[in-house]
Amino acid sequence: MLDGSQRAATGAPNVVMILLDDLGFAQFGCYGSDIATPTIDRLAGDGLRYSRFHVTALCSPTRASLLTGRNHHAVGMGFLADIPTTDPGYTARIPASAATLPRILRDAGYNTLAVGKWHLLPRGERSSAGPYDRWPLGLGFERYYGFLRGDANHWAPELVRDNSYVEPLKSAAEGYHLTEDLADEAIRMVVNQQQSAVGKPFFLYFATGAMHAPHHVERSWADVYRGQFDIGWDRWREQVFAHQVASGVVPAGTTLTERPPWVAAWDSLTADERRLYARMHEVYAGFLSHTDAQIGRLIAALEQLGVLDNTLIFVMSDNGASAEGGVHGTANEHRFTHQVPDNLSENLERLDDWGGIHGYPHYSWGWAWAGNTPFRLWKRYTWLGGTRVPMIVHWPQGIDDAGVRGQFGHAVDIYPTVLEACGITPPQTVDGVVQQRVDGASLMPTFNNADAPDPRMNQYFEMLGSRSIVSGAWKATTDHVSQGVLDEEQLMTGSREFDNDAWSLFHIESDFSEAHDVADQHPEIVRRLEQEWWAEAGRNNVLPMADGLAQRLGSSVPREYAVPAQLLVRPEGGPVSDDALPMLAGGGWIFAEVEVPADGGQGVLFALGDWTGGFGAYVSEGRPVVAVCLPGVDIVLRGPQRLPEGRHRIAMGMHQVDGGTTIKLVLDDDELAAEHTPIGLPLAWQHGGTSLTLGADRGLPLTSDYTPPYPWTGTLHSVLLSTGRQLHPDPAHARVALQVD
Repeated sequence: MLDGSQRAATGAPNVVMILLDDLGFAQFGCYGSDIATPTIDRLAGDGLRYSRFHVTALCSPTRASLLTGRNHHAVGMGFLADIPTTDPGYTARIPASAATLPRILRDAGYNTLAVGKWHLLPRGERSSAGPYDRWPLGLGFERYYGFLRGDANHWAPELVRDNSYVEPLKSAAEGYHLTEDLADEAIRMVVNQQQSAVGKPFFLYFATGAMHAPHHVERSWADVYRGQFDIGWDRWREQVFAHQVASGVVPAGTTLTERPPWVAAWDSLTADERRLYARMHEVYAGFLSHTDAQIGRLIAALEQLGVLDNTLIFVMSDNGASAEGGVHGTANEHRFTHQVPDNLSENLERLDDWGGIHGYPHYSWGWAWAGNTPFRLWKRYTWLGGTRVPMIVHWPQGIDDAGVRGQFGHAVDIYPTVLEACGITPPQTVDGVVQQRVDGASLMPTFNNADAPDPRMNQYFEMLGSRSIVSGAWKATTDHVSQGVLDEEQLMTGSREFDNDAWSLFHIESDFSEAHDVADQHPEIVRRLEQEWWAEAGRNNVLPMADGLAQRLGSSVPREYAVPAQLLVRPEGGPVSDDALPMLAGGGWIFAEVEVPADGGQGVLFALGDWTGGFGAYVSEGRPVVAVCLPGVDIVLRGPQRLPEGRHRIAMGMHQVDGGTTIKLVLDDDELAAEHTPIGLPLAWQHGGTSLTLGADRGLPLTSDYTPPYPWTGTLHSVLLSTGRQLHPDPAHARVALQVD
């Protein structure tokens, strides 16, 4: 039994797990694309490229499987961690019976370090009050730096160090970028650990926010690709496919699946559409090359320390490329939360700053389809486009026979692979809790034998109602269309009712790309695989199924401490996580009690979010201002004159009126200004989470009137949030409110 007192075995390897987000099978250079990824390509060239490696099709579930070796439903992570429910497969809480990989390694004598995206923490447990048992340090890591939610603004993220929220060391104007910061921190942690305990092995979990939207990168990285994607996604996909076959990562004789009718032919687009969509992919490509460069700095640090040769490195993605940008892509992904359609002319106006600090961009789903070449579909679906991703293994001391590996693999197989490589037997009990079965099998036999048998060849998949199963040489997949991405709901063909789902059948041993449906020729195999899927669903707590967020709301778990409808906060406590704030989707008031200096003062009174989505109140040249930033419209109300000296109450009202929102600015009992917009209030102001700042701002501003922190020069006594109707989320809004993981 491991109890934490063990010393790691002599010669045990270090382990580095590099997990990218929303990266498709075809987007690394070594998997076919013309996007420059020299660091990843070098690791692949000296190591292994797996061509049949699979994940769960969504973020939190894949991460849970990677870190536990269990199927995602079996550890309560059947959907996003943001929505904990009472259904056993969807609790969003990894149980004590599935001790995580960092916990096992820590108890076996490793130091355990995590940097980057977490997204294994339920709603209601993300504030400064915890509880902290599902934060990284509560699940086995000794050090952590990164962000807790599903995505982050790469110019101004919401960061955590260990169990405390912290601010980035510099601003976007000073050159800050999240991926660079994460690489800096990973290097610092590893160098510090190695010089503090020479010879002690470490486990580094390095999970970037890239390639998830927002696609943020300094312009010069994107400009390198100027004009490169003008050929469009159809021809680009054909070229990528040819490179894949030539390199051996896709077998010769594979069929390139056809473009689905809901993805427009590039030649059918207008000149403006082609110009816009090409730039979206230039920015994405620059974002990926920039990410590769930061990974390169980490690899260089391992080389400099002299530990690279005995470091087992995995590089992979958590799911296929994301189509959540919809048909047209978007300059600000928060439009989805507000259900505001994108406008071509507005996006063209933003083209020069695409990827910059003023937006929150995502590309058109035509590029997601191409990024998953040669497969069908994308993230959130259990077709291969959502579940088959690149996976690279690099370990010079452990791998003698570099090349492509075609054995079946899945996220659950990484846990037993690491333990075998490190010479650790999985414990039967941890902290007195009997451990549940491990669902994965070690991939170690494939490291030095390209002809080794598949460690296993049976695996079920389910994500948002999309179902499939691999059984030996066969794969069966349903045609179910999930909810959440409005363009998918409106345009994709397929079943919307589980009882009407049709199963397709593929002989994936010979049909690598899932291109040839042979269900009609083998109905008995379809029936057998469907029965196997139901058996696996019962064994792993998949039921009840739901194909969207709205259906889960009825079984959602209430918070242990309910957020009050009125909350008084004080600046002495620092920023307050939006996870602890009253919901303002139904409207309400925010009152700031202030002491105004003789000159009227200046500075931010309170602020949440930024110009891509947020609200706040500040004083400019002595005049009070409230700002509400909604996708498609910014409302800025200014008081007509300088504030009088003394104690006053400055209030911002947000009220639902006629399907839209009326914003008000009030000083004491006098209404100074009001404006109405047809756009409603969101359930989430920032997809990556944010905090209410008091007496100053952070990150990016709400308007160009000021530059954070812009501290208030008077005295801020308190801020009172008083909500209007506390609405149970309307299903139409709930479908999209938390869709972005």
